[in-house]
Amino acid sequence: MKKQWDNPAEYAMPEGVRVPASVNIGGVEVAPATVLAPMAGVTDTVFRRFIRNASLFTHGDAASAAEVDREVTNQQSGCGLIMTEFTSADGLSRMRESKRKRYLTFYEDEHPIAAQIFGSNPETLAEAARIVEDTGFDLVDLNLGCPAKRVVACNGGSGLLRDLPLIGRIFEEVRTAVKIPFTVKIRMGWNDNHIVCVPLAKMAEECGLAAVSLHARTREQGYSGQARWEYIAATKDAVKIPVIGNGDIRTPEDACAMIAATGCDGVMIGRAAPSNPWIFRQIAQYTATGRYDHPTEADRYQMIRTYFEMLLAEGFEDPRAAKHAEGKMKQFASWFTHGVPGGAVLRKAIYEAKTGEAILAAVERFFESRLAGEAQPDATEDLAFPPELMTNTACAG
Repeated sequence: MKKQWDNPAEYAMPEGVRVPASVNIGGVEVAPATVLAPMAGVTDTVFRRFIRNASLFTHGDAASAAEVDREVTNQQSGCGLIMTEFTSADGLSRMRESKRKRYLTFYEDEHPIAAQIFGSNPETLAEAARIVEDTGFDLVDLNLGCPAKRVVACNGGSGLLRDLPLIGRIFEEVRTAVKIPFTVKIRMGWNDNHIVCVPLAKMAEECGLAAVSLHARTREQGYSGQARWEYIAATKDAVKIPVIGNGDIRTPEDACAMIAATGCDGVMIGRAAPSNPWIFRQIAQYTATGRYDHPTEADRYQMIRTYFEMLLAEGFEDPRAAKHAEGKMKQFASWFTHGVPGGAVLRKAIYEAKTGEAILAAVERFFESRLAGEAQPDATEDLAFPPELMTNTACAG
């Protein structure tokens, strides 16, 4: 998944347009109407809880006391719904229950939460959806959007967009199998000669699905080019169930512009979240006050330290988990330090560190010296990560 956007459009705040305060998805209240996109290799339980906490308002915020100055609840979070990494339905149905927990772990403070599954066999997907429901998730989501070759080769993700009759059978099997809301995330189509988002959304509605999320690119586009929001508008016009828009939302201005241009019921944010974990709070703050705060360097230091400490805590007393945590810290350093003066120096120090504790110490040394006003090496020095670490293999479901 590309970290950068291809010449993204710049939007001003549309006058009088805000991201909706809530959207009801099959009886689950998502408030506000913002969703953290499922991203393989990114949205594990640590990152989800990190985003949920980064999105919380505090009592010091000026954002509408009537709305947010109360005991902390999900209603106070700028992120209304979080989603898991996409998980193979075939894998879920085959693995032991103890192993499933590694893939479907979540905590009580993550509600409302959706689990996303992928596959191509209707019966297997129905069984996986039952497992998701039995585990306690609020919603189950089907991935019809991932463009990764290894997923498409198995006829999963966006590969299914070429077979609408099969998708119809999957919709019917899964909808019959579970009582929790069933949703789907799709792309516009396989390519520009095969645009199927409108008929696919109509099929979802007819089969009893509770909502459709649309990433407004084709599978052929991957993450390149511009998201074509006009297809979100066409999909919204075609169905009565909620339509969640996805694609090229980097700022609160973008989120409001999408709502203004498409009339969609909510917005889903993917790759902007790792680079700006405050984006959900900024959107909610703008909705409440008409303005939003930008993070300071001290805020960014606190953010990086908090996330890395959460990763270390998750890996405590388990060597395999500890090694995984160290890898995650190095992976996310390239997201979190984007735009930080001298960030290449910090990335080099993180890459060379041998343990999670050493990585955290490198972060603390770097930011404490910056906040103390000490001179830093030239930020333009070519000290970035090696290519293999700068390439994020995540797929936004």
